Amino acid sequence: MAFANKIEERDLHKEQKILILAVFPLIFLIFGVLYALSQGANLAQGMTSIIKSPTTLITDFMVVGGIGAAFVNSALIGFFNLYLLKRYKMRINGLLIAAFFTVLGFSFFGKNVLNILPIYLGGYLYARYQQIPMKNVILVIMFSTALAPIVSFITFGGLFTEGFSYLMGLLTGISIGFIIVPLSSHMIRFHDGYNLYNIGFTAGIVGTVITSALRSFDVEIASVNLIHDQNNPMIIGLLVVLFVYLMGIGLYTNKDTFKLYKTIFKYRGRTITDFTSLVGYGLTFFNMGVLGMASLIFVLVLGGVVNGPVMAGILTIVGFAAFGKQPKNCFPIVLGVLMAGIFFGYDFSSTTFIISALFSTTIAPIAGAYGPIIGVIAGMLHLTLVTNIGIIHGGINLYNNGFSGGLVAGFMLPIIDAFKRGESRS
Repeated sequence: MAFANKIEERDLHKEQKILILAVFPLIFLIFGVLYALSQGANLAQGMTSIIKSPTTLITDFMVVGGIGAAFVNSALIGFFNLYLLKRYKMRINGLLIAAFFTVLGFSFFGKNVLNILPIYLGGYLYARYQQIPMKNVILVIMFSTALAPIVSFITFGGLFTEGFSYLMGLLTGISIGFIIVPLSSHMIRFHDGYNLYNIGFTAGIVGTVITSALRSFDVEIASVNLIHDQNNPMIIGLLVVLFVYLMGIGLYTNKDTFKLYKTIFKYRGRTITDFTSLVGYGLTFFNMGVLGMASLIFVLVLGGVVNGPVMAGILTIVGFAAFGKQPKNCFPIVLGVLMAGIFFGYDFSSTTFIISALFSTTIAPIAGAYGPIIGVIAGMLHLTLVTNIGIIHGGINLYNNGFSGGLVAGFMLPIIDAFKRGESRS
């Protein structure tokens, strides 16, 4: 906090910060509509297909509804969340920025304008029941839409008659929103803040319970692998412009950004590391742009496709660049994933591998706290877990890497601490 007091930057009002964030859904909306028109695509039909799809892992909305509809879906969800932030007068801090970009990203695969609403309603009912302000639970509810696919699966999966399935989907979503807040506060103790996607870990536990219950009734959640397999130069160009925009906002807000940027490397990233409070909004927005550009280059160098799941991975990194992630603590984790990929013979250009590498940065605080060697080991362990753990929750937890990251941190940290105590006695 002492460092933050020395920062001289332009004062951004809350409305300005919301407008800065609103540029992303606005551009997505314009791009989506124009792209659909240029391709002669039926936007309404595409949106309907997205809404009625099961949305379990991996359901790429660019395949289900088309590229235009996928961008419009993301834009509408982005605007809805921005409305809630303004409605409840939320302070635009690092965690809120992380939540916004995570929701925005996963609106390209898994979250749609229908399946998230019951979860928000459940959060609202929880706040009323506990007699606490809704603003106290909004952040958790935004992240908890990781379980939105179960709403779609029950509603449109043909488990019940049409009317009853709608009711059951609604009640399931409300129940998730109601229980996720108290659960998440307890789950953080398991990984001690070294897994940035804490709700992903919580959602993994809830998803496992729900999937196990369904299997007890002989209901299996079919695996899905719908992935857009061709790069679109316009999408890549759009992302480049947006990341340059974020870096430009950083430079506009703090004219000394280039000189001061290296100071962000000293922060380990463990929860809570809110860069907006620690280094100011200028360095934070610049860091978001840098990590966004680095993530995009990483995908393209590996020969990957910027599709729905990859968009989610990139935008989630951009969001958490405001809350714990910076190049120094992310690099060892990703390097570990790459090394494990070489050892186990993974196809580096596959979407499955690329999103595993992008989302593995959830455990960046481990590298930040314990050094690059431990970070590499954590990254290797993460890949082995995340590629095998989806079967436990049946693909209804979109934050599969958050679940895996929580297990990696919970497994490694006691061992690391035990060895360190041993060293101190020797």
